[in-house]
Amino acid sequence: MLDPDVRRVLDGSAIAHLATVLPDGSPHSVPLWVGAHGEHIVFLTGPTSRKARNLHRDPRVAISIVPAGNPFEPVIIRGRVVEWLEGDTAWEIIDQLSVKYIGGPYTRDLERVVGVIEAERQIVGVA
Repeated sequence: MLDPDVRRVLDGSAIAHLATVLPDGSPHSVPLWVGAHGEHIVFLTGPTSRKARNLHRDPRVAISIVPAGNPFEPVIIRGRVVEWLEGDTAWEIIDQLSVKYIGGPYTRDLERVVGVIEAERQIVGVA
């Protein structure tokens, strides 16, 4: 279950940073759009992006988000990708994220998928 304070941040438009594990075991971190979808966290990516390849091999993630309105109360999430969505289901979520971040639907010029994350640990504030 998503912590209500975590959900509030996910519902905002702060950019998140997603950390995955590269094949050699080193970290890989990228900024991205995130949101809440039911009790999960969702993000979009290209199906052959470095992060997607990392997550198909090892689904563990760490996410950090610093809300613009309160940078001293960051959100840190650890979890794993439990599902990949494609097609119309994915595009509905992608458009919701796009409207939240840039005010309109996402371009259809690029192939995109949605990663679904189950949060295993959620921290709000400095721990």
